[in-house]
Amino acid sequence: MNENLSLSGFMKEFFGYDTFKGDQEQIIRHVVAGGNAFVLMPTGGGKSLCYQLPALVLDGTAIVISPLIALMKNQVDAIRGFVAGNEGIAHFLNSSLNKAQIAAVQEDLLKGRTKLLYVAPESLTKEENIAFLKELKISFYAVDEAHCISEWGHDFRPEYRRIRAIVDEIHPAPIIALTATATPKVQSDILKNLGIQDAKVFKSSFNRPNLYYEVRDKVEPEKDIIRYIKQNPGKSGIIYCLSRKKVEELAQLLVINGITALPYHAGLDAKIRTENQDAFLMEEASVIVATIAFGMGIDKPDVRFVIHYDIPKSIEGYYQETGRAGRDGLEGRCITYYSYKDIRKLEKFMQGKPVSEQEIGRQLLMETVAYAESGECRRKLLLNYFGEDYPHDNCHNCDNCVNPKPRFDGRDNMKLVIELIQALPEHFKMEHLAAILSGNANALIKSYKHDKLKYFGAGKEHGEKFWCMVIHQGMILHLLRKDIESYGLIYVTDAGQDFYNNPWTIMLTEDRVFSEGTAEEDDDEETAAANAAMRGGGGGGDPMLLSLLKDLRKDMARKLKLQPWVIFTDPSLEDMSITYPITIDELKNCQGVGEGKARKFGEEFMNLIRKYVEENDITRPDDFVVKSMASRSEGRIYIIQCIDRRMDLEDIAEARGMEFDELLSEIENIVEYGTKLNLDYYIKANIDEDVIDDIYTYFKEEAESDSIEDAIKELGPDYEEFEVRLVRLKFLCEVAN
Repeated sequence: MNENLSLSGFMKEFFGYDTFKGDQEQIIRHVVAGGNAFVLMPTGGGKSLCYQLPALVLDGTAIVISPLIALMKNQVDAIRGFVAGNEGIAHFLNSSLNKAQIAAVQEDLLKGRTKLLYVAPESLTKEENIAFLKELKISFYAVDEAHCISEWGHDFRPEYRRIRAIVDEIHPAPIIALTATATPKVQSDILKNLGIQDAKVFKSSFNRPNLYYEVRDKVEPEKDIIRYIKQNPGKSGIIYCLSRKKVEELAQLLVINGITALPYHAGLDAKIRTENQDAFLMEEASVIVATIAFGMGIDKPDVRFVIHYDIPKSIEGYYQETGRAGRDGLEGRCITYYSYKDIRKLEKFMQGKPVSEQEIGRQLLMETVAYAESGECRRKLLLNYFGEDYPHDNCHNCDNCVNPKPRFDGRDNMKLVIELIQALPEHFKMEHLAAILSGNANALIKSYKHDKLKYFGAGKEHGEKFWCMVIHQGMILHLLRKDIESYGLIYVTDAGQDFYNNPWTIMLTEDRVFSEGTAEEDDDEETAAANAAMRGGGGGGDPMLLSLLKDLRKDMARKLKLQPWVIFTDPSLEDMSITYPITIDELKNCQGVGEGKARKFGEEFMNLIRKYVEENDITRPDDFVVKSMASRSEGRIYIIQCIDRRMDLEDIAEARGMEFDELLSEIENIVEYGTKLNLDYYIKANIDEDVIDDIYTYFKEEAESDSIEDAIKELGPDYEEFEVRLVRLKFLCEVAN
């Protein structure tokens, strides 16, 4: 190291910065002095500089172990950009290089030109690479995204667990491990696995004050996303989806609706992935729709929003992905769509994995559920998860703090939880304790004979979710703790014992309630779920307009001698109170309406809305008409044509490669959106006339909604579900559409 030039001088010379950020200078001095280091620094905190600058000033080559091949080129290009005139100063070595390129990299390394060599863990384990690296003088090893070491981390990579053994085989040297997300358990795993328990730990706060956190009910998410992006023109954003299929579909839907969006996932050709990533970085595309394969190390400071179409599998993953917003310290909005149905789907994905892996995965998932459903400050919840306390009750920058739910004194509830835990001879998980208190005699409760306890049903005035909330908030207050090593067993802390002996007021917030939503396999950009007014985390409709619309519906129902829901359902009216439709095109895009209903019943509603908008000087949103993708429309057109030709439904299902139930659901969607079908030929051939009359009369004269479940309950066990569904379709086509 050149003693005549200070570290700040090197930083100014190489990177053009005048000052260090946070702990950067301390970390760099420690690494330059030859110490092991563990760096926990949020996304955007400047982790890469902590190993790049030491690599440039020390003798030898620093080996940077990084998990994503796609990002190594970006990192290398960035370093070469800082150090002009020396292309060999940084290289990457991975499977994307051919033999000639590998030879050129090795030549620069042997001549001592290269200060930073980026390698994937898979490349590091190859015998020929180990043999070659033994010939080099290595300054230190940097293990980037070090959370990949731990099976408790959100992106576990088994290859990462071999790093220490390979380092010892090549040439021992100091190690700096870096990550943006690690719980105390993951931190411990990293230090132990890398054999650097003596490492100096540098922990920055996890708090990102500029980020706004919000969880929305997963009702019509595509429509909501399009609305949000159009209301924020010119802003750059990332949308994360769990499946490649959804990435492709959503990117295509955004493009159809005039948004410059590109997909990114591991199934795309590497060249296309690189081009799409570069287009996003160069602002040729404003939105990238991606799986979690996208984002690690992406240096784009002005990402203004990160949207999770699907709830992430862990809080670590969520935190790291949201951390890509607002890295410049300016606005960053983090919006997540949540439905418990998606959680059940993720649990299904775990089946077939080893039991321990399933237990870990489920525990991480339940932490995500607790975060999503909680009414507490989201910043407080996130920081607590990473072992950091947030000293304020209201951060004023998350949905729960901007629209707080009522709080209540929960000391008696917390006392009851602590009493139960102390009364049990063994320790149990949160869900088990909640089941005892709420009086749910499930199979596990019975197997332990916990349904015989005096505490069984002691809190039966509340459900299991309430008691899970109390326990979760007990952990945030440090009255209870969860033992990660034993897959989440709950213990009482010393502070919890003090509280039990001398209770003090503790203000708790009840969890938010979400609709069931729609799992990804059921997603349909044209299919509306109930309760649109829940969108955005708390209504959003115009209550006065909604009241007027309901009055109008009641009057029309009386005149037409129809049940009110036949004209428009409550969710349809709620959507109208949000979007203020005044044309057929706008009205037919309200959920549960469609063109048929819009034309049959819509005129008076549109006239009322038009008058209301004028009298109240309301500025109407103009971006609620969402164009749908042709592929689905083509499938529906085929079904309509087959029914017009009076084909048996079984034959249509076979031709489309669908189950009969799937076809029936698709026909229900077609009818719900206003298309009039004539299914009499099939219904008369398959259902007795008396049965048809009974079901039809029920829907015409008795039903309070078009609910199949309610109909089956009222009609009784003599009526098959498929009969009820088909006759309901006949009624809707003849009366509503």
